[in-house]
Amino acid sequence: MEHELRVAAYDSADAQLLTDEVQLEYVRRYGSEGGDINPIDAAEFVPPVGQFFVVYVDGVPAAMGGWRRHGDDAEIRRMYVRPQFQRRGLAREVLDMIESTAREAGFARLILETGLEQPEAIELYRSAGYTDIPAFGFYAEEELSVHLGKAL
Repeated sequence: MEHELRVAAYDSADAQLLTDEVQLEYVRRYGSEGGDINPIDAAEFVPPVGQFFVVYVDGVPAAMGGWRRHGDDAEIRRMYVRPQFQRRGLAREVLDMIESTAREAGFARLILETGLEQPEAIELYRSAGYTDIPAFGFYAEEELSVHLGKAL
């Protein structure tokens, strides 16, 4: 498996292809008609206020993730690995890149919101040292939300 992690624009065709797929996955898991309705602007992922990444396997977009400024913290957004590329360490690779670039940008903490219907995501983050934090942001009042953070 030849793979490459690249900096990408959030509004690039490949990032949007993966975003469309993850939205369908949210609908499947949560039964929502609209997927994740938290508004995202591509400009939020442009340095120095954010950065976005896509992993390619043999030239095919396979995984993505990025971070954006959220107050004094950096917030992880849009972590996703296509099903056919899961269990190959790609999510960990994207997470490591997110952590290192957010740290380089001067952030002291990364935060994120995920959901109870995404146990594999919760497992990934907890295994990487993320712990429970007070609820924040768009999904702060959602009972299925899990809010995690990690000091960089």
